[in-house]
Amino acid sequence: MKKVSVECRNIYLSYGKTDVLKGVNLLVHPGEFFALLGPSGSGKSTLLRLIAGFNRASRGELLVGGKRIDDVPPDARDIGMVFQSYALWPHMSVWDNVAFGLVERRVARGELRERVQKALDLVGLSEFGARRPNQLSGGQQQRVALARTVVIEPQVLLLDEPLSNLDKNLRVQMRQELLALQRRLGITTIFVTHDQEEAMTTADRMAVLDRGIVQQIGSPAELYDLPVNPFVANFVGTMNVLPATVTRRTDAAELLIAGAGVLYAAPDAPGAPEAATGALVLASFRPQHVRVADPGSARDQALAWLGGTVKSSEFLGEMVRYHVSVGDYVVVADQAHEAGRRPIAPTSPVFLGIHPRHIRLLESHD
Repeated sequence: MKKVSVECRNIYLSYGKTDVLKGVNLLVHPGEFFALLGPSGSGKSTLLRLIAGFNRASRGELLVGGKRIDDVPPDARDIGMVFQSYALWPHMSVWDNVAFGLVERRVARGELRERVQKALDLVGLSEFGARRPNQLSGGQQQRVALARTVVIEPQVLLLDEPLSNLDKNLRVQMRQELLALQRRLGITTIFVTHDQEEAMTTADRMAVLDRGIVQQIGSPAELYDLPVNPFVANFVGTMNVLPATVTRRTDAAELLIAGAGVLYAAPDAPGAPEAATGALVLASFRPQHVRVADPGSARDQALAWLGGTVKSSEFLGEMVRYHVSVGDYVVVADQAHEAGRRPIAPTSPVFLGIHPRHIRLLESHD
């Protein structure tokens, strides 16, 4: 199977006076597993349907394998799509559902049988061909939908939240199977999801969308460690974001958090070299990088410390998540759970320590 790229060049799409996609530019590399991540209404499914040919851009260019396909009808694009609802024919057997696309393409009977059997073997359903969709579990139905799509050997595979109808444990299993299948086929795949965990555990790279605009593109680690703005920072994981003023520049940037205290950003911390004295910035740091200490304990002098009061706590199994009031702000701090250790009670005074290397400075638009 030939691996192809998918490229969007300055894509705009509107429904009436409502702009849904606004200048989308992205390049999906040949054979890549690429995720479109964003909240409901961000435009990710609209973009996927545009690539499939069900939506048409107001302006811009769409290329597959370097060739423009803006005017190519959906059935001639050689693109396969798995829908959120699976869209299986309830009156047909599994075998006939998988064979449907080949029948429509008038594939010879011998080749059709061989390709359907191969597709069912690929998704582990070789013994389920005679069953109807309502006789299968949700995970099995999803496999049938995948087999029906890959059997036509498309050059691009589109997945529109295919795991959203499954329970959590089955979603984890199916995303692993989905990635393994994609790796075996080597097919260029674009996967739409609003679930950051799904995107981060499957995608080679991903694009985060908000209100029709691509906010950032990169690997899961790049987007998690180096978000370009507060939206990405909070959508890909959890991030504390505190307004700050750069009050002094030596090697580190001294950051005054009004009414809360002072933090420091290391000289090589993202955003720190560009922060001039007097600049308004956003000091951001992840909850797992916050150390919680009671007032009577010794405090590491390599960390900057903010005093606060525990507002609430959540027991999450492997960790306890604290919400701590610090001045006018609430800071989230994750601490590893230890058996027999009781969480710090609400209203308790605490100190929060953050190392300068864990501070990232984001641009403030205030």
